[in-house]
Amino acid sequence: MPTMTAAQRREKARAEYDAFIKACPTNQLLDRISDKWVSLVVSALAPGPKRYSDLARKIAGVSPKMLTQTLRALERDGILTRTVTPSVPVRVDYALTPLGSNLALLLLAVKDWAETHFDEVHAARERYDTEG
Repeated sequence: MPTMTAAQRREKARAEYDAFIKACPTNQLLDRISDKWVSLVVSALAPGPKRYSDLARKIAGVSPKMLTQTLRALERDGILTRTVTPSVPVRVDYALTPLGSNLALLLLAVKDWAETHFDEVHAARERYDTEG
């Protein structure tokens, strides 16, 4: 069996979708879906479609620029759809695609875990900070 160069090993791993390889597309996808704003937007849309203003109110602390960037990135990735309804003013609704709904199951579980276990994490942080 011939030996492979490091570049050949990286290319082989990239072709096999190894998320531990920085250049792998799945690594880049993990970077996208692990973003705090992505997680909150997808979780907020899980119950059903929402308007931009509803999302802005629901997600505390998100700037209009960050919300817009996040929505565009998720639309590009096929996670959500943007529907424009001609009216005065124009109505824009965002909804999860089937792919986004599948992702929402995972992200909602992570959100629920964080809400359930924060007291334990906070206590661990305090112990660490006082012992260190």
